[in-house]
Amino acid sequence: MPLVDNNKNIMISSSPLVVENLSFRYRDRRGAAIHDISFEANPGEILLIAGASGCGKTTLVRSINGLIPRSYKGEMSGRVLVFGEETTSWKLSQISQKIGTVLQDPERQILGTKVLNEVAFGLENLTVPREEILERVDESLAFLNISHLRERETFTLSGGEKQKVALAGVLAMRPSVLLLDEPLASLDPASAQDTLDTVRFLADQGMTVLMVEHRVEDVLRINPERVMFMSEGQIRYLGELSGLSKVVNYREVKLPAEDIIERAKQDPAPATLSILPGAADRSHETLVKFEDVAFGYESGLDVLHGINLEIKRGDVIAVLGPNGAGKTTFVKHAIGLLKPKAGRVLVDGRDTKEASVAQIASTLGYVFQSPSHMLFAPTVHDELAFGPKNLHHPSEKIEQEVKESLTIVNLSDKEQDPPLALSFGQQKRVSIAAILAMQSRILVMDEPTAGQDYQNYMNFMNSIVQMPSFDAILFITHDVDLAVIYANRVLMVNDGRLVADGKPHEVLHDFEQLKANRLVPTSLLDINLKRYAETGRFMRAEALAHFQSL
Repeated sequence: MPLVDNNKNIMISSSPLVVENLSFRYRDRRGAAIHDISFEANPGEILLIAGASGCGKTTLVRSINGLIPRSYKGEMSGRVLVFGEETTSWKLSQISQKIGTVLQDPERQILGTKVLNEVAFGLENLTVPREEILERVDESLAFLNISHLRERETFTLSGGEKQKVALAGVLAMRPSVLLLDEPLASLDPASAQDTLDTVRFLADQGMTVLMVEHRVEDVLRINPERVMFMSEGQIRYLGELSGLSKVVNYREVKLPAEDIIERAKQDPAPATLSILPGAADRSHETLVKFEDVAFGYESGLDVLHGINLEIKRGDVIAVLGPNGAGKTTFVKHAIGLLKPKAGRVLVDGRDTKEASVAQIASTLGYVFQSPSHMLFAPTVHDELAFGPKNLHHPSEKIEQEVKESLTIVNLSDKEQDPPLALSFGQQKRVSIAAILAMQSRILVMDEPTAGQDYQNYMNFMNSIVQMPSFDAILFITHDVDLAVIYANRVLMVNDGRLVADGKPHEVLHDFEQLKANRLVPTSLLDINLKRYAETGRFMRAEALAHFQSL
């Protein structure tokens, strides 16, 4: 049976989706999140929605799928029409049959303990016959090439695998309109390409797709019919893709490196042409050591196999690899959240099996992949102050740490806001600031740029890698460009093994190795490799635009 039911609604003459003069203000926030939004989406169209974190993109999605005003309360005006019908009186179950949504954070969407149950959940609530449920579940899993996950426990999945399972559950419902809120955020580059190809196929079959995405350069490959650029809760541009680069600031939206270089040539050269990562002290003292580390969540099924490496003072390490490769499991051993089944991990010479997580936290701070795993306090200020208080920092120092950390992540105006009322991207920055405020010697971040617009993540990464308080920085990322710009060392992990460890230009020049590890060369990597003999280092596109003038 088809994933897109062409006989169900596509043939109705009314547009699948019309938004008219839509405005909304959250009950616990001061200003409107979106105001006076109007547009129409067509059958078979991919509409890319871009804009800075917190500009109203997710609020727009919630208004279309009915979570506003049913789950998120506030003041709403305007209306949403689906195939000509206003959805105000519809139940969420009725909306979900027409509009499918994949959320930014899959942790908030996955309820089932097993993948099979999770993908079947929506169909069960619609009382679809069991035989048809199983048929649709298997169809969706096969369509996304994740049939091998069918019997897995959902808690054992990686963030990227959870994202795919969430999409499978939505596709099994066969909606006419698909809302994707940052669908690429947790995916390795090859999986992101697969997902984009899937989206293009669904649209070509008649589905209407609205895709909120910061990774604009990646989405360009599937030629979305139109792009909407939002700023401060309003539509600033709505039209063909070719007009986007003319109306947006190249510092705000990540465009192909060639476009950025051409645009940046017209502007003054940046103060520094490259980021020199790492602490000033290059003594190469060993801070963390893995000795033949093996681990498995289930007996007889190892996730890590014989990991040997040292993290040294001055390292800025990017950890790359496919979804489910064991990257997060590896990092959780460094902070003591997991203990090796075999081998040992030493932090400052001490075996993590002999130290509590709280003891390790003073040395090593960890930003979780999902902010929902970290955030709990009533205000952003309280969230950031919690860690330093538990580490017994003086009260006057805590206030300084809170304010400095908020400045770094560009959230100084959110100090008294509830963290969970913020957008996903803002929540992610709060979770990063919470660890920055602790002043740990080693900073570890799992997908720090997930849900972040280009300008915000470049600004806070620039600040973080130059902070003298960190002896070492390690970040897990699927963004190859993040490794290109900021890392002085790259680890590549696949199938629980360390398959590469070296300087960025050494590890990333082998495109066959990248492909084998589900990584995709980017336009920025390609340009840096071509110019490496000239520059002697990897640089961001804005810096490359002015290098020849030196």
